[in-house]
Amino acid sequence: MANKILVTGGAGFIGSNLVDELIKRGNDVVIIDNLSTGKKENINPKADFHLVDIRNLNEIKPLFSGVDYVFHLAAFARVQPSIENPIKANDINLNGTLNVLKAAADANVKKVIYSASSSAYGDQTKMPLREDMPVHPLSPYGLQKYVGELYCRLFSDIYGLPTVSLRYFNIYGPRQPLEGAYCLVIGIFARQRLANKPMTITNDGKQRRDFTSVFDAVRANIMAAESDKVGKGEVINIGRGKNYSVNELATMIGGPVKFIGKRIEPRETLADNSLAKKLLGWEPKVDLPDWIKQYKKEIGLL
Repeated sequence: MANKILVTGGAGFIGSNLVDELIKRGNDVVIIDNLSTGKKENINPKADFHLVDIRNLNEIKPLFSGVDYVFHLAAFARVQPSIENPIKANDINLNGTLNVLKAAADANVKKVIYSASSSAYGDQTKMPLREDMPVHPLSPYGLQKYVGELYCRLFSDIYGLPTVSLRYFNIYGPRQPLEGAYCLVIGIFARQRLANKPMTITNDGKQRRDFTSVFDAVRANIMAAESDKVGKGEVINIGRGKNYSVNELATMIGGPVKFIGKRIEPRETLADNSLAKKLLGWEPKVDLPDWIKQYKKEIGLL
């Protein structure tokens, strides 16, 4: 049976991949996106697109009418931009999230699936990272995404709005940005190699990341909506459960490297994804080296 589904940030990297899969499965999809980082070319033509900002409650509220599920992906994303512009990041990531939750609660939505972030963990000494560990965010973005989780749980507790928060670990895949502040390290390396420039690496390159495919993240979102085991504000890691160093990633892509100094970032991320398997029945299927080979062909590096 088709559901009416609302996706905030549905013109973005992860959001547009999710929208495509939801439409493929026969759902009616409404997209809210202000196109600040999302792209028009990402928008599925079968979706009902609205150019609005989640910070404007009066504008977004009518769009929640009759909606079954809400996937909240709109955000002022990434660590570095939030450090440079903490006020704007706070306004979008907290006030915007609060507006989405209020509109969803008032519309009696069946469930809100919130895109949280592994950046809430910050730098931890023990691996893998488990959802019951104390958080230690190192940036405004990490803090804001964590507070968004708390808001979700509160809305479940106080207003009876079913919610679940998915902590993403370094999502990569089709439509990942190659330019700008929102570009992940894979996109940065790809852009540099296409320009015949060396890949720039911060710190010593031995920092390790749990890289997770957008296809796996999309599946996790849909399974979180469908699972009857979640809806009370649970927090669930969505990560591959395997990590690679930045130096190893550079080797996979191939080419010269250049070390460019230090910046604040966690030494390692590695997800314990056992809770996702238990509550959602989710397991990752895509591994980074396999995808990198295909990606290099697609963008002309092979």
